[in-house]
Amino acid sequence: MDLRKENILIVDDDIDILELLQRHLQAMGYHTYKAVSVKEALFILKDTYIDLLITDIQMPEIDGLQLLKFTNEHYPEIPKLVVTGYPSVEDSLEVIKSGATDYLTKPFTKSELKKAIEKALEQNATRKKSTLPSMHTNLYSDMVGESAAFKKVTNIIERVKDNKATIIITGESGTGKELVARAIHYSGKFSREPFIAVNCGAIPENLQEAELFGYIKGAFTGANENRNGFFQAAKGGTLFLDEIGTASLAVQTKLLRALQEKEITRVGSQKVEKVDIRIIAATNSNLKDEIKNGTFREDLYYRLTVVEIKVPPLRERKSDIAILTEKFIRKYGIEFKDRLVRIAPEALQILERYNWPGNIRELENIVQRAVIMCDGIIKVKDLPDILKYQINFPENELRPLHEMEKEYIQRVLAHTEGNKTKAAQILQIDRKTLREKLK
Repeated sequence: MDLRKENILIVDDDIDILELLQRHLQAMGYHTYKAVSVKEALFILKDTYIDLLITDIQMPEIDGLQLLKFTNEHYPEIPKLVVTGYPSVEDSLEVIKSGATDYLTKPFTKSELKKAIEKALEQNATRKKSTLPSMHTNLYSDMVGESAAFKKVTNIIERVKDNKATIIITGESGTGKELVARAIHYSGKFSREPFIAVNCGAIPENLQEAELFGYIKGAFTGANENRNGFFQAAKGGTLFLDEIGTASLAVQTKLLRALQEKEITRVGSQKVEKVDIRIIAATNSNLKDEIKNGTFREDLYYRLTVVEIKVPPLRERKSDIAILTEKFIRKYGIEFKDRLVRIAPEALQILERYNWPGNIRELENIVQRAVIMCDGIIKVKDLPDILKYQINFPENELRPLHEMEKEYIQRVLAHTEGNKTKAAQILQIDRKTLREKLK
């Protein structure tokens, strides 16, 4: 049998139909994902590369037609096959308008299902060959924008996605450096191979070598067996090293050899292993400053920067705030409200005015909170006070003590309507002292 690797998502609220379809598809050699609701299907679409969507129409709460429309706009490259037990002329027309490749009526035979799937996948393969990738396809589903700064990044992604040149991604915290790395991997010809993301800053320095390069039995206390590291796990694919500036000098030395010679050595071993992976590193720190401080190797820096991608902060791509906000509203509206949420124009203006020191991560967190707090429409009252207009009172000019004292005595006298006895009591001085001060 010809084994296939295509991922197929099946959506149906009927568990028996789901199980039956899964058995048929697995027998044909496909990988399958199941969802009993549209909400569950959206979570799978977000986190998984899907080659074909098979969905029922009649489902409670949100029906299959809404899923078709959503998928058609957010994941337009995914072919869609509809199966239903309640066919009608109106549904047929609506299904075709929504971009479905084919329409099967229950019950159908296994051969009919197989033919419909092969037709959908064949049409999709033809379309992929004849069109350039879109920045809004499933591969870029987490990256949206129309600004010049955003397009500059995606242009570089298009140029590097199909080769294994070493890449370094720089940018402030929260700008989406890992999303860029994932876009490079999953939009290119190595997308079927592993993508392994490693946060170097999260690994204790004394364990970095073992975690990255693996170790052999007896290499150190607790090493009871041979174990692969992240380099071995990423074989043929991409190893993403986040916070590369936190790697120890010993690890930097081994990384340099891995880049230069395409080979590594496990901890405790003398045997050299060849590696065939692409390395993408990322940092929010200035590596040139770390080179001056002696904490980062200069030769490794130049090996890593074959291609550099600078991810712009959100304040430099403010025209993308509305697009990003819409994306997060859709995401969290479905997750928390089971429906689409809108945002009032005046609330969006406040988001576009703010400078976003925490970048896209801060925007997503604030939109998430606003979706939870709102009643279907995000209004100004649903936004945190930090975003709203603030009055910055100027600091009072520093003045001599006798001037400040005079001003305060006059305020107290005004409060007591000129009654010196009451004023002296408030000032906690006697009348004689008050008279002297008034002179």
